[in-house]
Amino acid sequence: MRFSSKLFSFLALLRSFKAIFEAMNHEKVIAQQRLNVLEHIKATITVKEPESLYAPIDYIMQLGGKRMRPVLTLMAAEVFGGDAKNAINAAMAIEVFHNFSLVHDDIMDDAPLRRGKTTVHEKWDINTGILSGDAMLIMAYQFFEDYEPDMFKGLVTLFSKTAIEVCEGQQYDVDFETRTDVTLDEYLKMIAYKTAVLVAAAMQMGAITAGASTEDAQSIYEFGKNLGIAFQLQDDYLDAFGDAESFGKQVGGDIIENKKTVLFIKALEFSKAEKRQQLLELYQEQPEESTEKVALVKTIFVESGAVDFTKATIAEYTEKAFTSLENLSISDANKSLLEMFGRQLMNRKI
Repeated sequence: MRFSSKLFSFLALLRSFKAIFEAMNHEKVIAQQRLNVLEHIKATITVKEPESLYAPIDYIMQLGGKRMRPVLTLMAAEVFGGDAKNAINAAMAIEVFHNFSLVHDDIMDDAPLRRGKTTVHEKWDINTGILSGDAMLIMAYQFFEDYEPDMFKGLVTLFSKTAIEVCEGQQYDVDFETRTDVTLDEYLKMIAYKTAVLVAAAMQMGAITAGASTEDAQSIYEFGKNLGIAFQLQDDYLDAFGDAESFGKQVGGDIIENKKTVLFIKALEFSKAEKRQQLLELYQEQPEESTEKVALVKTIFVESGAVDFTKATIAEYTEKAFTSLENLSISDANKSLLEMFGRQLMNRKI
């Protein structure tokens, strides 16, 4: 009996070492893909004349970030047996488009910080931000030009569909600022369009460049979409309750701007009449920085149970993403790699 117990403990220890070893290897793969993206950014995004147009582009592209979307494109290509080198231009298209959307989003939100640094329109001016952003959108499409006609058509069709959905999601977000009757389903659709579809498209583009089947390309899209929804829900939580330095954005910005995030929607639903009325009145104030308003709203979020609901929903969509991996016709090792990336991505301060 004692021998069996020791053998069981030894085998458990071996499994732990194996898991640690696999995690280290997966982290190396992810780190290498991120390095590949950074090197390609440095090689392709340069400051040229007119400098006032291209310097802001170089600034936002060098500003940091996890490079989640382009890394996912390269990873998706490799897990389906493709070459990451063939996917790098698609990855760059995704990354340039993503940063273009950030430049314009920051203008619309009048945001002072992006990734802990001054936003483009604050560092230069609004007109420069608009024009440099427009140039980035055009540059994103240029990255598809070297692909063969059939692959070019598939990639651009997906990219255009995704780009217009991102714009629709942004408009929904703007519209919700003046509404107090936004439902959870409406909100989830908005964040799916504004954020998640770009993550999903990033992964599907990698699959396309690797010649994956239509079924696999769709399954990896669903993985990316659900992971993107979870990521945005977490982003909404961190906007209110994260640390400004580690989060890289102004904490409480969504509250100041009266944005109807999942926290607001569920707090409105869960609160008693008095607190509900107080929350509605706070969200009718003109958007301007107010420490008192942020503190009051956060208290209502916590006391109503909206924070607990949000955390549970983040976990739900994270698990939905991992369930989508089960349908992929790839090795268990590659499924493990994608799952680890997802868990690493979601391992922010929550």
